[in-house]
Amino acid sequence: MSNRNIKEFIDVLYRTHKAEWEATPSNYQCIGWLNELIEFLFPDNHLNKLSSYEGRLKKNQIDLENILLSYLDPGAIDIEKSVTDFYQSLETIYNNLREDAARIFENDPAATSVHEVIVSYPGFYAIAVYRIANKLNRLKIPILPRILGEHAHGKTGVDIHPGATIGVPFMIDHGTGIVIGATSVIGNNVCIYQGVTLGASQVNKELSAVKRHPTVEDNVIIYARSTILGGHTIIGHNSIIGGSVFLTKSVAPFSNVFNTHQLRIDLRQPEPGLAISDTK
Repeated sequence: MSNRNIKEFIDVLYRTHKAEWEATPSNYQCIGWLNELIEFLFPDNHLNKLSSYEGRLKKNQIDLENILLSYLDPGAIDIEKSVTDFYQSLETIYNNLREDAARIFENDPAATSVHEVIVSYPGFYAIAVYRIANKLNRLKIPILPRILGEHAHGKTGVDIHPGATIGVPFMIDHGTGIVIGATSVIGNNVCIYQGVTLGASQVNKELSAVKRHPTVEDNVIIYARSTILGGHTIIGHNSIIGGSVFLTKSVAPFSNVFNTHQLRIDLRQPEPGLAISDTK
């Protein structure tokens, strides 16, 4: 590549990047804002004074407003109103997350306390980020909810689109490999295990405005590695979906759906001259 071609290429890169930067918030600032918000809701250390809470919340609110001002056109969205609406919903988000944490604790025999769930469970962290990102998404704020969701995805292995609708309480156990698509609808008191996919039956850009992902009604358990596809697929309330099930059609309420694969176990015979007690 000649010097002239290099210069032209760099010029194209600069103009492209400049346009993209102007329309995109800083990942560093977005994740910093998220971390401070979660630390405010679930602090690692005791805050000694009431004013400490008030100061932290005010700073977090200013930071969000600055992030939005950095890439959004104030004429296209009322940034001040969006920020106000978000923080007015914060108590509801917090109360929902407490219910989520309590549900995980009550149903996981390995959990010793609700606090342990909050501070150490990746599933709870993924839910917390989802509930924050979902509120931003419902306020029609672009890009930022996806940045937050992908941050949680990278940290926990749980991929929840901020556009999904998820009731309260919601339990994720283990979590790694879970995918919940943008138009998924999940009811109240639902439990999902690792490797579950709530996905679309086909990938087509023309279907972007169509409900493409399943509906899971109240009180459903979906065990590990099950795949449920399609916008018309409904898992009826109080159903149990066993492990490694593949579903593209609806099931009625109170259904038990299990994989019919038969597992065969044959007892191995010890080698001649080798006592069974010696086998390891």
